[in-house]
Amino acid sequence: MVASASSSAIYECSVMHHRLTPKEHQFNYKVFYLWLDLDELNALSDRLRFFKRNRRALFSFFDIDHIVKDGQNTKENVLQIIREAGVDTSRISRVRLLTFPRVLGYIFNPVCFYYCFDADEHPICAVAEVTNTFHEQKPYVLTELDQDRFRLVTPKHFYVSPFLDLELKFDFKLRLPTEHLEIHVDDREGDQRAILTSLTGKRRALTDKALLTCALKYPLLTLRVIFLIHWQAFRLWMKGLHVYRKGARADLQRGVYRPHRSISPTEP
Repeated sequence: MVASASSSAIYECSVMHHRLTPKEHQFNYKVFYLWLDLDELNALSDRLRFFKRNRRALFSFFDIDHIVKDGQNTKENVLQIIREAGVDTSRISRVRLLTFPRVLGYIFNPVCFYYCFDADEHPICAVAEVTNTFHEQKPYVLTELDQDRFRLVTPKHFYVSPFLDLELKFDFKLRLPTEHLEIHVDDREGDQRAILTSLTGKRRALTDKALLTCALKYPLLTLRVIFLIHWQAFRLWMKGLHVYRKGARADLQRGVYRPHRSISPTEP
């Protein structure tokens, strides 16, 4: 069913963010993501010169950069998260992850996406793993599949931005990655869309040559991402948007992994 998603790859992408209220604000950036079959990580690390697992390299994948549960690796941990959400994981065979890599040892990954398939490549569920600038993490499990798109509208209950009310909802729309990538994560205030966010891209093979090309086209990717987040925050502050303090509504920050000291460090 998803034959083109049967191995690891690269997606060169465009990220669009469009705030509609209370003041309009929009930007668009070029980035790249790795599309990693979690069962292929060791083989990729052996085969590629510029990509390593749990070792420093030009680009690398570290299991500890993702939510840590009781498993020995990222696949086991995400399967545990899915089970805790009430999903039967016995049918899940392959888990693929759309993620930023570490770049020269530095990582910041605002959101990454896991897609889970059975042995016949039929999609079972997806997980959005959101990380804020306090390095807190929260997973959102998507089980509703409409043709080729996972969908979930859910309370955020997570502090993502000082300019976003904690009572907003996330609206996830994740198409299954093929030769093209299309993901939408909007913020909703009641029935109204407050922020529109999209990630669109095109697939290419994961090779050393492609990784070196990405290093030149998107230099210091993850460091640039964290800089641009703060730059856009400064622009919003200059526009006079209301600032929501991190510790003001700890009751609306739930199911958080690696909780910051500003909220009660309770287990999810």
